[in-house]
Amino acid sequence: MSSSPYGSWSSSFSPASVAASSPRIDGARFVGTEIWWGESVPSQKGRVTVRSSSGAEILPAPWSARSRVHEYGGGAWTADHAGTLYFVDAGDQRVHRMVRGAEPVPLTASGPAHGGLRVQGGRLLAVREDLATTPHTRAIIEIPLDGSSADDPSAIRVIARGEGFYAHPALSPDGTRAAWVAWNRGRMPWEEAHLQVGALDGGQPQTVRSRAALQPEWISDSDLVFADDPDDRWGLYRVSLDGVAPVAAPRPIAPADADTGYGLWVLGNRWFRPLDDGRIVAVRTNGRDAVVIIDPDGTVRPIDVPADGHVSVDDVDGSRVLLSGNGSRVDPGLWCVDVDSGDVVAVRGGAEVDPHWMPPAVSIEVEGPHGAVHAFAYPPAHPEATAPDGELPPYVVLVHGGPTAHVTGASSASIAFYTSRGIGVLDVNYGGSTGYGRAYRERLDGQWGVVDVDDVIAAATGLADAGLADPARIAIRGGSAGGWTVLSALVRGGAFAVGISRYGVADLRMLVAETHDFEASYIDGLVGPLPEYEQLYIERSPLTHTDRIDVPVLLQQGGEDRVVPPSQSEAIRDALAARGVDHEYVLYPAEGHGFRSAETIVDALDRELRFLGRVFGFEPRL
Repeated sequence: MSSSPYGSWSSSFSPASVAASSPRIDGARFVGTEIWWGESVPSQKGRVTVRSSSGAEILPAPWSARSRVHEYGGGAWTADHAGTLYFVDAGDQRVHRMVRGAEPVPLTASGPAHGGLRVQGGRLLAVREDLATTPHTRAIIEIPLDGSSADDPSAIRVIARGEGFYAHPALSPDGTRAAWVAWNRGRMPWEEAHLQVGALDGGQPQTVRSRAALQPEWISDSDLVFADDPDDRWGLYRVSLDGVAPVAAPRPIAPADADTGYGLWVLGNRWFRPLDDGRIVAVRTNGRDAVVIIDPDGTVRPIDVPADGHVSVDDVDGSRVLLSGNGSRVDPGLWCVDVDSGDVVAVRGGAEVDPHWMPPAVSIEVEGPHGAVHAFAYPPAHPEATAPDGELPPYVVLVHGGPTAHVTGASSASIAFYTSRGIGVLDVNYGGSTGYGRAYRERLDGQWGVVDVDDVIAAATGLADAGLADPARIAIRGGSAGGWTVLSALVRGGAFAVGISRYGVADLRMLVAETHDFEASYIDGLVGPLPEYEQLYIERSPLTHTDRIDVPVLLQQGGEDRVVPPSQSEAIRDALAARGVDHEYVLYPAEGHGFRSAETIVDALDRELRFLGRVFGFEPRL
């Protein structure tokens, strides 16, 4: 064993290997005798392709399946059992049909964006978003498969249309009705979203009593299962229908102190799937994920699967289930699981990690000013290196975005990039995160910039007080809403010696003026509505208090970001420069909200490590 300072250990986890590491799976389907899945290709600027278990690439370059509906997209591709691919092209947002080996053929006209694709009974449903109309409109639509609507948009059947938002279209088995989730402008879907059912031959849709509905699935011509959280946890509910009208109030299915569902940021997530025999495969989240099978009588049985974080139930076929996600002991991947035999086959990724390099994260809980704070700690780990006696490790505190999101203690090359060099990582689920129930999530209501900051400080302080981290060498890093918390924590001062903000929010009034439709009213719940709360917007914004930031800051920004435009990071940059505060600003012109290109990922990690080394006083080995 060799002894060298924390942060200077040699590591095989280079920035390039992180960029090329485990695949980012984007949905999966059973197609004939094969399994198809979507996969991001960082080396091709984040292009999303579709691959097959036969080893073939179904969607060739330069095509890329990516949706911009609600800006975050999702559900950008699907396929029927015969092997016809339907996808949204990232460039023009039109839906295309592609017979294997042939050129894609457009099915929709130029203009609107599409997402949430679903093929059922030989029919294609989608969510459409038209930003050219005033006001902007969205719809649940059925797209003709013969290509007629590519030149004649009137050939599209509009099932529901409005100025609000839509997700999760599902066609009834008899093909006469559709169900979907809808919510109004001024609300976020985890605050209030409703299950609606409509007849395809017209008429007024009916709303099923629901609070924050997710993912309707038909289990017969007259029965639906969906997720909702009328109490504190998202759970499964069953409702019987007479036509499109509910016969009675929805009935809970096997309630649990866990969530089946989380924030509806993207359109492709699936938290459960009914099987043909009446059983349901479902994900239950309480910090980490568990996968269970629920019998028709309500009996619940756990399924032993490698994935325990952000698990999506992508498709079912008989007793076989496709699960994608990440895990505390495995790389991210895609698995085919037979719920009867228990057989688990890794289709893509999912390799076991070496525990000497990547031990499982430690779930911790500290007491903060607003109650318990949940986090996952990844101490430094190396099979051969140690630090000098008495030295405490530096740490990077990670702050997820959203802020309505959550982390699961998953293993990843991006975490090992730090821990293998002797830098600990603390991943915090501050108040406002999903995965712990509505009450924990609503802790942030009206308190963004207060509760999140208090919680990350409490988590970092708790780690230092326990003698596990060097209190003088704790950095904080986050992106988007996480970047807001980074900057807000630096304004607060005292806890963090370095800040790394990726496309972070700096000014609330600027955000409201520049951001996109989906999040236009998000700040109303997190802080308060304008104009009544304008003074609070000013007071909470880090840009107002840059005179309080006295530690080095690294700012990283995508030039094509439409959620948090470059003006936010550049305003902070200019304020720091005016005061002579140590900082670096990096603009990646071709990146949007989140870094997808391998080149960007490599450069961003390289800069972060060198920045930390310069400030914390170690010589990194890249």
